[in-house]
Amino acid sequence: MIAIIDYGMGNLRSVSKAFEAVGHQAVATRDPLMIGNASHVVLPGVGAFGDCMANVERYGLAEPIRAAIQSGKPFLGICLGLQLLFEESEEFGTHKGLGIIPGKVRRFPAGQGLKVPHMGWNNVTMEKSCPLFDGIPDGSYWYFVHSYYVDPSDKTVVATTTDYGTTFASSIWRDNVVACQFHPEKSQAVGLQLINNFGSWK
Repeated sequence: MIAIIDYGMGNLRSVSKAFEAVGHQAVATRDPLMIGNASHVVLPGVGAFGDCMANVERYGLAEPIRAAIQSGKPFLGICLGLQLLFEESEEFGTHKGLGIIPGKVRRFPAGQGLKVPHMGWNNVTMEKSCPLFDGIPDGSYWYFVHSYYVDPSDKTVVATTTDYGTTFASSIWRDNVVACQFHPEKSQAVGLQLINNFGSWK
């Protein structure tokens, strides 16, 4: 069973429907026991970093998230679920994250002639082979909605990059953790392929 962590601010239904569409059972939950017993864990996210992190703490989910990652089970972060894995974000002040991946979350620079938020379809360049991208062509287009991007201290965790005024890490992979800035559940065929790859990942 795949546990989709419900901290009150994720796009839970669209993520769970994407898993159902490719034949994987997924349940939205904030129950630490269910998260602990799940074979795979997903941390989705929509909203402001500080508010989301406050909800993670309020519902006592920080430790179950860390425990799931430390257990070695497959873990997927989506959009803000990627950003929350980092040490801190500069969104509306400085806010501490889960601190699982060293690095910071930064705002897209002003004066680039590009609209912020970065919203819509953009292509993704693969920087290293990652099992979640099996069967997905390099340069595929994915759906993004974000004003901030992750800046990992260790660049070896970067799985894919995308250009939007600057080249940023659009997904990361370290051990059993994969997390993406784009929304696979909104990215049509390639997104469903990634969702299926994650559900089948051991």
